[in-house]
Amino acid sequence: MNTLLDTLWYFCYITVELLVLFLAISALVEIILMYIPQEKISRKLVGSGIFGNMLAAGFGALTPFCACSTIPMTVGFLNAGVPFGATMSFLIASPLLNPIIIAMLGALVGIKAMLIYVAIAFLCSVLFGWFLQKIDAQRWMKNIRLKKSSCGCGDDEQIEPKKLPWGNKLAIAFRSAWDSLRPIIWYLLIGVALGAAIYGYMPSDFVLKIAGPQNPFAVPVAAILGVPLYIRAETAIPIGVALMGKGMSIGAVIALVIGGAGMAIPEMSMLASIFKKKLVGLIVAVIFIIAVMSGYLFNILL
Repeated sequence: MNTLLDTLWYFCYITVELLVLFLAISALVEIILMYIPQEKISRKLVGSGIFGNMLAAGFGALTPFCACSTIPMTVGFLNAGVPFGATMSFLIASPLLNPIIIAMLGALVGIKAMLIYVAIAFLCSVLFGWFLQKIDAQRWMKNIRLKKSSCGCGDDEQIEPKKLPWGNKLAIAFRSAWDSLRPIIWYLLIGVALGAAIYGYMPSDFVLKIAGPQNPFAVPVAAILGVPLYIRAETAIPIGVALMGKGMSIGAVIALVIGGAGMAIPEMSMLASIFKKKLVGLIVAVIFIIAVMSGYLFNILL
């Protein structure tokens, strides 16, 4: 009975915390994007060199939270003349620097872990885009133009937000945040429920043996397992935090999140429609390397 009560308490506590975080962070991002139109960013990125990679990676952290919005924006940048390397920095940073992932890590794992994660993901996004520019990876892009997605997550509302009073801006921001939450709320609840079950019932000895700090292969295995297990960041992180509470190393949890977010099957499928197999394979390989290196670094630092 005590184990069941602990499990239910964990489920309720984490659910409320994540719902509040999601709505607050999503609304804040929506307000920021009211003042940063995509066309203005595109103009600033053209011919900006390594600074363009940094700016693109930073903008990627503020973009919509799903591949069906990120991929069309990527093509839109390329059609607008944004350098290929900067566009790739945006593409990599968008899932890895998802504000929801960052906020969840800060709340559930700690501010220090969050800051290390942000620094690693940002630096890798910038360097990866710069590297692809240097090797002329643009030749592996298919000659295709995508229309703007209408999937309903992260759609832009160009309504001259600067002219609106703050009350209207907040109303629009929270309405958009709720619209983003509704389609994925069941995924969040599934992730929290699985995390609660792990927290309450999975034996710690089993987790320590398979994915504990003493297993040198735990990090790369977690990076690979993150791909099929990944549904949404809101699902993966509660599971990872629960596993960490049972003895899984923080590096393995980070590798799980990066591997899943960066190599998610839906996103890779969409990338295959605009990139040739060679470039998609290169993106997968680099994300895997980032996940493994980040995992081992986290284990060393924390």
